[in-house]
Amino acid sequence: MNQLIAPEGLANVVVADTEIGDVRGDEGFYHYREHSAIDLARTRSFEEVWYLFVHGALPDAHQLTQFRTTTAQLRPLPDELAGLLRASALLGDGRDTLAGLRTVLSAAGPALGVAPLWESDADSIRHDSMRVAAMTPTILAALHRIRSGEDPVEPDPELPVAANWLYQLTGRRAPDEHVRAVEQYLIATIDHGFNASTFTARVIASTGADIHAAVCGALGAFSGPLHGGAPDRALDSLDEIARHGDATAWAREQIADRRRIMGFGHAVYRTVDPRSELLREIALGLGGPTVERAVEVERQVVDVLREAHPDQPRYANVEFYAGVVMDACGVPRSMFTPTFAVSRVVGWCANIAEQARSRKIIRPRARYVGPAPR
Repeated sequence: MNQLIAPEGLANVVVADTEIGDVRGDEGFYHYREHSAIDLARTRSFEEVWYLFVHGALPDAHQLTQFRTTTAQLRPLPDELAGLLRASALLGDGRDTLAGLRTVLSAAGPALGVAPLWESDADSIRHDSMRVAAMTPTILAALHRIRSGEDPVEPDPELPVAANWLYQLTGRRAPDEHVRAVEQYLIATIDHGFNASTFTARVIASTGADIHAAVCGALGAFSGPLHGGAPDRALDSLDEIARHGDATAWAREQIADRRRIMGFGHAVYRTVDPRSELLREIALGLGGPTVERAVEVERQVVDVLREAHPDQPRYANVEFYAGVVMDACGVPRSMFTPTFAVSRVVGWCANIAEQARSRKIIRPRARYVGPAPR
């Protein structure tokens, strides 16, 4: 029997229908429903775009006020998780925060009595998804502060998501320009097609498991350095280049040694990553020596990549300037990827809710290439 062989990594294989959004890699464009994601990041608040992912349309003023109140009330954690939160914070080092988030979110499911998706109606799934997304920044900030020897900061229901995230993380009210810069980053990274973590979330959701299980699975995929774990590594590369003294020579050495240059290239985009363009603008608005160095390094590295791969140009991706922006806003380097998770969990939850409407489990096949059975 002839078998259809999928390309490596399932590249360009359509595995589902979605109303959430799409990425047009050849055009350098992506959208959330009918709205340009970058336009939303330029003109809307995070809560407005979060509402879009939950309800399928942008809110009016009354709906937005209600949504802000509801989601702010979902930020606190159950008291039963306090001991587990502290224990999780003390495991590993600063780069293990996502592992702690997985642990605490996994335990939060039964603590809150979350039912499997298979047994839940649309309203229950919507509420559970909003609560998971609202709790995530609280857990991440608490893990960071406990690991740093500080007490967690309770969420402030009067602050919007981005301002509250920076407040819980640092214990201080951030300047408006930092809040808006982080908010625009969060909006731009809520969703981005069927990436590895989103696909993982949908596979788990298709089994009928609860939403916490699906989000925890997505977090496992997201933690990899080829996926969400790149913003801090991109800034590490900037530091390495500064020590080296010559970005062009450094980039050529990386290519000669067949090392991946973090912050450049993308699995989907064949032109400039629109998120990188937005974040470059934000970074330039914030200013500072790191920003100036990043802009010059980007130019030199792109030139080297074009020289090495003339038929496959590679540009700075979202991770390159994400680290630069977050560094300028006072986010600790170990919390770059967790900040990414603060936004992406909203996209995962929307995909989980959409997948839950189907009653069919995702069950592809593998092609056996081992020794013949006896």
